[in-house]
Amino acid sequence: MRVPLLDLSEQYSNLAETIRQRLDEVLASQRFILGPNVARFEEAIAQFTGAKHAIGVSSGTDALLVVFMAMGFGPGDAVITTAYSFFATAGCVARVGARPLFVDIDPATYNLSPERLTDFLRDQCERRDGKTVHRSSGSVVRAILPVHLFGLCCDMNAIDRIARDYDLPVIEDAAQAIGAEYLFQSRVTQAGTMGQCGCFSFYPSKNLGAAGDAGLITCGEDNLAKRIRVFREHGMEPRYFHHHVGGNFRIDEIQAAILDVKLPYLSGWSAARRAAADFYGKEFSRAGVTDSLALPVEPYRNEVASHHIYHQYVIRSTRRDALRDHLEKKSIGTAIYYPVGLHEQECFSYLGYERGDLPETERAAAETLALPIFPELSREAQSYVVDAIADFLS
Repeated sequence: MRVPLLDLSEQYSNLAETIRQRLDEVLASQRFILGPNVARFEEAIAQFTGAKHAIGVSSGTDALLVVFMAMGFGPGDAVITTAYSFFATAGCVARVGARPLFVDIDPATYNLSPERLTDFLRDQCERRDGKTVHRSSGSVVRAILPVHLFGLCCDMNAIDRIARDYDLPVIEDAAQAIGAEYLFQSRVTQAGTMGQCGCFSFYPSKNLGAAGDAGLITCGEDNLAKRIRVFREHGMEPRYFHHHVGGNFRIDEIQAAILDVKLPYLSGWSAARRAAADFYGKEFSRAGVTDSLALPVEPYRNEVASHHIYHQYVIRSTRRDALRDHLEKKSIGTAIYYPVGLHEQECFSYLGYERGDLPETERAAAETLALPIFPELSREAQSYVVDAIADFLS
């Protein structure tokens, strides 16, 4: 049996007629940039997430970048984040001239650890003239950037308390977590709406995927939302008058139309992913291998319905690489997210991190493995995956 890591063909076949109709309408209109489909999709996403403002942009990477630009981050500034994430998280910090400051992860959730964040701010930063300053670099900390990795929200109540103590805004990297819920300040809240801004990706493999690159920013502040909209169009307002240097960060009509068709199905797709994750858990227990593998944790399961959206189903094993080779021979797709912590990437060598500085990040990079998960994944295929892993571990 062949089991791919992800297969989008059935999803498309179910929606093909509607998608093609919407694309034909866009082509007939000959309006491709920031038209009615973008406005419609932005309104739908705002309603879905509960955000006051939703601003479509050209990619998840550009969502981060335009937020940093609109908030005025630059040389001499720093952003605290995780090193266990896709490159764009820290890459966009560096692109505006600011300094990424890495904090280690919680070993169970793989998300930014509030405990390590507290330690970092206490031990490596100090208050000067009302600002939080990183001692060794002298950079002014401008924000905390948690990443809701693999579809599970960070411990945002704890992170929010810490941020308030240091008067720092929180920007959420929610690229992998659209629709994930969290009980924030005693209220069910979606990823991307608990900080000053939330940044989303609609890369084709995401739970809500476009037919190319696309992204979105959620925001609760009117003035900041207006500024972001200006920065996504070269800092232009009114037309051909530029008070800021922005960029071309616009989502196009075709992507917005496709995403608008898919959005009503997202909650159902996320529920199907959770059901698949539940089945994996039962099958791993049946196979008697739960002592040899670490399965995904679900800390909010009893608090909210969409407690995890399982963008990825990630296990960990001390024999990860050999296990992956074994599964490849069984025609089972897997992926490693991520094989190297950002603090060890060559392009960030100037930051001065050394091996051992972020031990949980480094351990996760060596042990984690993503297994196939998507809404249409059959139970037969999942049992085949589990049996192949049990065969390897026996």
